[in-house]
Amino acid sequence: MKNEDEIKISDAVKIAEPKQKIKVDLEVDTSVKDLGVNPYAKLIHMARAVDAWRIFPRLFLTVYIILLYKCVIWYMNLGSPTMEQSGLISIVVGAGAAWFGLYTGTSKSKK
Repeated sequence: MKNEDEIKISDAVKIAEPKQKIKVDLEVDTSVKDLGVNPYAKLIHMARAVDAWRIFPRLFLTVYIILLYKCVIWYMNLGSPTMEQSGLISIVVGAGAAWFGLYTGTSKSKK
């Protein structure tokens, strides 16, 4: 009886076989192919110029300065500002510190 139970258990349990190692030969073509003139050369040149001039960060800072100026003038013209109005000005001024920190901290690295 014991042998029959062991046979049934061993039939139900499959023993994992060890993994096999296989060697694969890979051939890679490393020859240079002449594809002609790059059609995107002018676009790439323009993208590098925009990146070098840092147009977008300067544009964002200019818009922020205008926003800050208008908010401060509005705030100073209020008779008795509320807590919410003071909080708005505090957030606008705090965002300016973050903008300026990001602008000065992300300078173009020299290659």
